[in-house]
Amino acid sequence: MPDSLAAAAPSTSETKIEIAETCTRMAVHADRREWALLRGLFADSVLLDYTSLNGGEPSRLTPQEIVDAWAATLGGFDATQHLIANHLVEVDGDRAVCTASFQATHRLATPYGAPLWTLGGDYRWELARTGGRWLIDSVVMTATWGDGNKDLPARAAG
Repeated sequence: MPDSLAAAAPSTSETKIEIAETCTRMAVHADRREWALLRGLFADSVLLDYTSLNGGEPSRLTPQEIVDAWAATLGGFDATQHLIANHLVEVDGDRAVCTASFQATHRLATPYGAPLWTLGGDYRWELARTGGRWLIDSVVMTATWGDGNKDLPARAAG
């Protein structure tokens, strides 16, 4: 391979950082209510699996459907903070899997019950390199613990 092509190809470390940052941006953009930036992180079709928290079945959604649903719920909170840590990234060509721990705190002033609901567990994202960018095409959230007022999401959406 000519030196110029080798220099243009990202290193494995750079690729892993780019993937981890894409996944972290999902949380940051949701917390900041940056819906257009959030939408831009997703592939055209995304498998969304929050069944560990909500039951039911995973859904296949468009980026706009995800943003609309999250805006309706997260937008009803006074504030949210989704912390993502301990990223582990595996790359196989134009496919990648990133796993990470999360802690999500949701705040909503309410006359009944505590104003906070905190949830923790793990995320597993699958990504595809498309047009030189890593896009999320699968999100699996596995909740392993929760604390506080679990009724807040229903109040925020209502």
